Amino acid sequence: MNPHALTVLEYREALDLVARSASSALGADAVRALAPSTEPEWVRAELGRVEEMRTFLRGDSGWQVPAIPDVVEPLRRMRVEGSVLDGPHLRDVGTLLASSRTTRRAVMGQSAALPALRLLADGLVEAEREEGEIARTLDEAGVVRDEASPVLYRARREIRGTRSRLVERLSAFMASLPSHMQVTDASVTVREGRYVIPVRREGRGEVGGIVHGESATGATLFMEPPVAVEMMNRLRELEAQEAREVTRILRELTASLRPLQPRMLASLQALVVLDSLYARARYALRVDGRAPVVLEPGTEEVVLVRAFHPLLLAKLPEVVPFDLSMDPGERTLLISGPNTGGKTVLLKAVGLIALMTQSGIIPPLGPGSRLPVFRRFYADIGDEQSIEASLSTFSAHLKNIREVLEGADWESLVLTDEIGSGTDPQEGAALARAVLVELTRRSSFTIATTHLGQLKLLATDERGIVNGSLQFDAERLRPTYRLLKGIPGRSYGLAIARRLGLEPRLLEDAESYLPQGERDVGRLLLDLEAKEQRFAAQSVELERLTAETERMRADLAARELDLRQREKDAERRARQQARDMLLKARAEVEAAIRDVRGAADSEALDDAARAARRRVEEAALRQKEKAPAEQRARPAGGRATEISLAPGVRVRIESLGRTGTVVDLRDGKAMVEAGAMRMLLPREDLTALPAGDQGPQAPRIKPSAGFMAAMGDARPEVDLRGMRPDEVDVILGRALDDALLAGLPSFRIIHGKGTGVLRAHVRELLKADRRISVSRPGELFEGGTGVTVVEFA
Repeated sequence: MNPHALTVLEYREALDLVARSASSALGADAVRALAPSTEPEWVRAELGRVEEMRTFLRGDSGWQVPAIPDVVEPLRRMRVEGSVLDGPHLRDVGTLLASSRTTRRAVMGQSAALPALRLLADGLVEAEREEGEIARTLDEAGVVRDEASPVLYRARREIRGTRSRLVERLSAFMASLPSHMQVTDASVTVREGRYVIPVRREGRGEVGGIVHGESATGATLFMEPPVAVEMMNRLRELEAQEAREVTRILRELTASLRPLQPRMLASLQALVVLDSLYARARYALRVDGRAPVVLEPGTEEVVLVRAFHPLLLAKLPEVVPFDLSMDPGERTLLISGPNTGGKTVLLKAVGLIALMTQSGIIPPLGPGSRLPVFRRFYADIGDEQSIEASLSTFSAHLKNIREVLEGADWESLVLTDEIGSGTDPQEGAALARAVLVELTRRSSFTIATTHLGQLKLLATDERGIVNGSLQFDAERLRPTYRLLKGIPGRSYGLAIARRLGLEPRLLEDAESYLPQGERDVGRLLLDLEAKEQRFAAQSVELERLTAETERMRADLAARELDLRQREKDAERRARQQARDMLLKARAEVEAAIRDVRGAADSEALDDAARAARRRVEEAALRQKEKAPAEQRARPAGGRATEISLAPGVRVRIESLGRTGTVVDLRDGKAMVEAGAMRMLLPREDLTALPAGDQGPQAPRIKPSAGFMAAMGDARPEVDLRGMRPDEVDVILGRALDDALLAGLPSFRIIHGKGTGVLRAHVRELLKADRRISVSRPGELFEGGTGVTVVEFA
């Protein structure tokens, strides 16, 4: 890669930006070591690995890169037989083993949809025994623990005891000295590894012993008195014994880890690669980037969708994206327009996005982008004049252009800013024209910016060259940074001068000096820009309206689906309720027939009973068949939830197709009296009749004998002890029906304790019964666990 192009495009700065997302210094260094590749297969594979990591991070595993210690040198030294690693380095090796183990399990536990990450994780070492041995031997600071060996434990215990006794003896000796020898606020201290006491210089002869140092003024000596020499020597012996034992333990621990050295080194390298992928995936998530489709070198197609300059995006709160599309046969984009319009930023953004892509980094791009791999990069951007090298601005540009012309070909990306500037406009335009035509004929992908008006006509004379401009708001004289392909840009020099307050007469004279053709072109460009802005605004509004229409269409479809489902559910509930009521009526008829038969037994009575049963069954069948049609014919609106209900109001029961009178309101439901029956129904199942059908308050209808019998037979409890499950189903169902019809608020079911089978069966039945809102074990005074108490909805 061309070092000059990498520098002016600020490639290293972009790598630093991505490296900040790494979790370790080694991972950050791996990102900074990336370089653009010219092999399409490598680029595709690397972008695929980054995409896999992004998918992994988006999952619910909560995984983050664990600590990655820099143990490259310690691991290399470990290869030498007999070498001993110190405690902190072995502690770092333990951290490496733990990170390797946790990462391997986190990645391998994912689905096979992450083949590249699983391949990396498969090479990570798992050595729990060695990892545990390090943790048992060393503490968090890398110091060998006392419990590492019995010898070390005894040595350190004796060291602590000897040190304590030594300090006590020195403190007592110092306190016994005459006051003229003592130092104010003095205490026992350590010099050259030995315990000493501070003594005034004049007391040196009387104290005796060894001098190990003196104060800055020389007035105080730090002395080891004779009373401490023997004990200090013993302390030194114990410390030497401790050091020998620590060295032995570290040597054995190093030797036990040596067979794992190749795998640990490979694991370290894999973890660093994973951290590099982690940093690049986090960057892609932060900028919401999408990997472009990577094309073969020399492919005549470039598509950038919602592209941002990576460095600008990191610095500014709001950055305007740009779209760039070059079709086959279009090799040179010539961008013109005013200063501060963003031409140079766009130029650098294209080059930096291509470099990042070829380095395995997902740049800030939108979906649908397509980029070929460029084998060479050339950039002539900025003012590179040099006094030391005796280069003017024009000379510096020529130096770069010469380098471009020496190496650029059909697989190259060429970026040149203000081509032809720095010299006479006529000569500069002629030179720029020749360079651009040459690069276009070589099929180099070229983006050039210019202020020279003569170059704007080049696109009409040379195939492969297209004009472009960055949109500029002519009214507010502010750039919009929107790239317009096919339209050259105006300079807006005179317009900006007018905005800044230059004398109108001077501006009129300046405009008259312009060639007529140039003035005509300027007016034409102004008109084109105005129309393009109108079309762009209309396009945005059309997209908004289209999106709104699609949203409303989806909302209506969802509502229609929900309404159909609710209608089906209502029909199903209505049919079931009607059938239940009719079948219950049949049971009552059967009971009445049995009573009559007990009183009289005649053939005519049997015929009447059969006819009654047949009529009830036919009514149930008719209700089942016509309920859906009745449900569909139900009038919209007027539901009980939309009007005010009160006792005495006549209502229509939608699920049954009958009318009744509201008797009571409770807990969001209504007790309705219909004929000889009272039912507790949801309010949404009721529709108030029109005012003309309400009439005066009718007297309460006296319940029939059958209804009174049901209320009279209803008990607050039922005893199921000793029954079989099939008997329980029938008895419990009838008891619950009677209690519900009687309006009982709660009900007690006695099933006994026993083996618990009957209790479990009862609770399964209750769980499936929608009429029951609460089911609980009985309190002690209610019968304890041998009883279940229910409350009705």
